[in-house]
Amino acid sequence: MTMNLSLKNITLKTILFSIPLFLFAASASGQSLRELENTAFQRGEKITYRVFYDSYLTGNVHAGEASLEISEDNELIGGRSTMNIVGLGRTKGAFNFFFRVVNRYETYIDEEAILPLLFIRRINEGGYRKSQDVMFNHFENLAISNTATVPVAENVQDLISSFYYLRTYDYTHAKVGDVYDVSFFLDDTVYVSRVMFDGREEVTTRVGTFKTLRFKPQVLTGDVFSQPYPMTLWISDDKNKIPILAQSGIIVGSVKMELTSYKGLRNPLTSKIK
Repeated sequence: MTMNLSLKNITLKTILFSIPLFLFAASASGQSLRELENTAFQRGEKITYRVFYDSYLTGNVHAGEASLEISEDNELIGGRSTMNIVGLGRTKGAFNFFFRVVNRYETYIDEEAILPLLFIRRINEGGYRKSQDVMFNHFENLAISNTATVPVAENVQDLISSFYYLRTYDYTHAKVGDVYDVSFFLDDTVYVSRVMFDGREEVTTRVGTFKTLRFKPQVLTGDVFSQPYPMTLWISDDKNKIPILAQSGIIVGSVKMELTSYKGLRNPLTSKIK
């Protein structure tokens, strides 16, 4: 089945109606999505962060807040259960005068396959605005956005679902230098993110001290990031695998994101030691 549907000026209601069409057609032809075990997250989980910016001129300042939340609702799409996940990020206070950011990312992932069916992106970064909706046809490996229909890799993710997909991995026996690859679709392009395991470490935050797994996600070089592995990410060394701390070097200064609260976790937070 080929989808030639353009998303321009199509409402969210229409998009959610359209997705079941190719799900139904694929089911009728005997095709099916993969089944992936998830023991890391569940509906109702919400994790929030405080964002800091540090530079020689400004010092360390509270720049904003961010959150990731999985809706309590079970949104059925084509008869399949999905998880609706919303990521929010915005600058706060005086930092808005320098570079105001108001971003919203939303994904509907198939609960069994941990694959995105719909990705919604609304960003405003320093006056730059972008609005994009993407439908994923995993049976024909196509991503259909407002502006293009693009062939994609098998089991491709979006920007938000890729993080939740990586949380399903078992890192119990991870060794320094191990690499985990994930392909994701953004701006009508397929990228491959390479995440390198960098060891285990105890880190202290405002909400406590945690045993963590340390990773270095690879980011494409360009006008913002100055090296291939500018980010370090610390996730809880337990079954939840939630981000505890993240730090990125940028051309001018650095950005740090630190856990401030959490609720609705699927498992006990056994990585917290005090």
